[in-house]
Order: sequence, then C-alpha cells, then structure tokens
Amino acid sequence: MKKQRPINLELNTISFPPAAMASILHRVSGVIMLVLVGFLVWLLATSLSGPEGFATVKSVMAHPVAKFVIWGFLTALGYHIIAGVRHMIMDLGFGVEKVPGQRSARFSIALGVVWAVVAGVWLW
Repeated sequence: MKKQRPINLELNTISFPPAAMASILHRVSGVIMLVLVGFLVWLLATSLSGPEGFATVKSVMAHPVAKFVIWGFLTALGYHIIAGVRHMIMDLGFGVEKVPGQRSARFSIALGVVWAVVAGVWLW
C-alpha cells in the first residue's frame, strides 16, 4: 500500500528548532573553514617567501574583500569551536534533554554572533 504523505521541500517554510540550527551552522562553519584554508596557506607561504612576498600579502590584506574573507574565516572558526565545545559537553551527558539542549544551542549561536562582532572590530 502506497502512503500518500505530504512532502514539503521548501526549506524557507520549515521552522527549525534551535538545536538543529546550531548543528547546521556547525557543519556550515566547518565547510567555510575547509574552503578558506587554501587562501590562508597561500597567504602564509607568500609572506614567508621574503620581503617582496610579505609586501604582497600586506597589500592583499589592505583590500576590503580580503579582510571580509579573513573575517568570515575567523567567524567560522570561532563558532565552530563554540559549537564543538557544546557538542563535547553533550557527549559527556550534560544538557542532552530537550530544554537544556535548546538553551545551550541558543547560547552557542548568541556567543557566535558576539564573537563575529568582536572579530570584525578587531580586524577593522
């Protein structure tokens, strides 16, 4: 017997709980870091190649787009660490119930936003 169940594939109409949002953002931040690590390795290698390379990196980092990319990396790194600590605490058995889990998810997202603002202020 074929079940006739409604299928909703419009993700913008689905209301995700805070724990799901924290988990999705944790994965997204990991992907962002993976993509941007090549740029950071290039910056490091170029800056260590000599005075000319360092001057090149200095001029690249003066551009607002490069600063935005570095800010994105710092934001992703900060949130990934915050959410990772949350996941490790939950792996120890603390906050695995629904209400504490939602509360810790909201807290980690809020702390990630604060970190993003602090990283932006520090970078610019």
